[in-house]
Amino acid sequence: MNTWIWIVIAVGVLIVLGLLFVSSRKARERRLDSKRAEASNLRRQAEAKAQHAEHRASVADELSQRATVERQEARVAARRADEVDPDVDD
Repeated sequence: MNTWIWIVIAVGVLIVLGLLFVSSRKARERRLDSKRAEASNLRRQAEAKAQHAEHRASVADELSQRATVERQEARVAARRADEVDPDVDD
């Protein structure tokens, strides 16, 4: 074979290798972009869940405080009933 044929083959191989390299880099970038978008979505979901949990904890704290106040009021009322009831010994 002539030298020019080997040169054409070599250039063709280099072009094919270059195209494969460029396409693999683009595919990798697409995968990375997809993973970034997924991570962003997961972060948004995690933030929403954290806010929801914080709200529920706040409501639970408020209910606990109300229950404490109501228990204290019940104790006061029970003491008052004991004071009023003539059948209860001091």
